Amino acid sequence: MITEFHAENTRGYANHGWLKAKHSFSFASWQNRHRMHFGALRVLNDDIVTGGQGFGKHPHDNMEIITIPLRGALRHEDSMGHTEVINAGEVQVMSAGKGIYHSEVNDSMTEEINLFQIWIFPNQQQVEPRYDQIQYDIKEAKNQFLQLVSPSKEDQGTWIHQNAWISIIDLEEKKEINYSLKSEGNGVYIMNIEGEQKINNEILKQRDAVGVSETNEVTIESIKSGRLLIIEVPMKF
Repeated sequence: MITEFHAENTRGYANHGWLKAKHSFSFASWQNRHRMHFGALRVLNDDIVTGGQGFGKHPHDNMEIITIPLRGALRHEDSMGHTEVINAGEVQVMSAGKGIYHSEVNDSMTEEINLFQIWIFPNQQQVEPRYDQIQYDIKEAKNQFLQLVSPSKEDQGTWIHQNAWISIIDLEEKKEINYSLKSEGNGVYIMNIEGEQKINNEILKQRDAVGVSETNEVTIESIKSGRLLIIEVPMKF
């Protein structure tokens, strides 16, 4: 078993005034050769965007992009003709494939939005671009893993072009649970959104994270009740 601990204060940080961004992996002007990616997980950005501001129209290709608002609402427009608002309690997936343009703007003029944006390298290149958006009930994540993203159209949540899964869990204090990896050769990156957890003898406080590979199972012990994001990805791709 290999464990990589990433303390919250080791993430990259950029303050653009309208955007305050924390980067788990090298992104834009923050570059760290030891933090390029975790397997197929390329980006995990923790963004706070002020009211009425956002990212203007820009291109992507050959990347699976997942957006999870934690609070607030995000207005999305793209070159496929989608105009949508993604709220907290929803997940957006965009398979950029052979190329897409999109914009993302805070839907409120007065309230901040906080969101995770996740980029995962796909297992297929040059696919037709695709958009999907789902709702989830956080109550279903109480002391159990609620699957948000998988590789299968028939499975719970939405899907992407990669042998990867994303789940969320709300753990009560002093609970213990095992996460069983779903595919051989995968690893799991766990972001502690809030609370305090113990994973492989590492204590995770708010926004600390740990990557675990070369194992079939990870034990999570809740010290203080909180919420975790679980991202399982291939380590070789």
